[in-house]
Amino acid sequence: MNVRIPSMLAAALVALCPTAAMAAVTVLGGGPAVLCYQAADQGLPAADNLIYCNLALSGPLTPRDRAATYVNRGVLKLGERRYEDAASDFNAGLAINDRMGEGYVDLGATEVGRRLYADAVTHITRGLTLGTKQPQVAYFDRAMAHEALGEVRAAYDDYRQALSVAPDFKPASNELKRFTVTQKPSGT
Repeated sequence: MNVRIPSMLAAALVALCPTAAMAAVTVLGGGPAVLCYQAADQGLPAADNLIYCNLALSGPLTPRDRAATYVNRGVLKLGERRYEDAASDFNAGLAINDRMGEGYVDLGATEVGRRLYADAVTHITRGLTLGTKQPQVAYFDRAMAHEALGEVRAAYDDYRQALSVAPDFKPASNELKRFTVTQKPSGT
């Protein structure tokens, strides 16, 4: 089977398309860390909510909640396309707890935004291996990275996998409309 897409269109879409991954990490307890989590989880504006993350990180937190709060603050920054700042937060959280699938998926999303596509594939794959609450988003972001690398078949497979785990996931079904699938001639 041969999978093709118009190459100029693919490059333009990856460059313009914002990444889909912004998976928050649950925090236990209460206070500003929970408010930071809720803001990240609900996609609320960073300008109004980063203060909660900063307050939480300036106070006492368990290592698990500190790691999660760094990731959640990174999610808010990623929503503003502040890729360098978001990556710094994701890396800080993963340095404390390297078992957070969401942290790797979100780090991969920043790398798509920064056009570090090979790194994005590596980190998103690690996140999928560890488990993530929204694997369809991870597959979608990894597909965009594969597509930017010219790995059309891998991109196609990841868009399809995103739909396999979440059949109503519109971003993946919209992207699949651009692909043309043909049979390879026998003997090749």
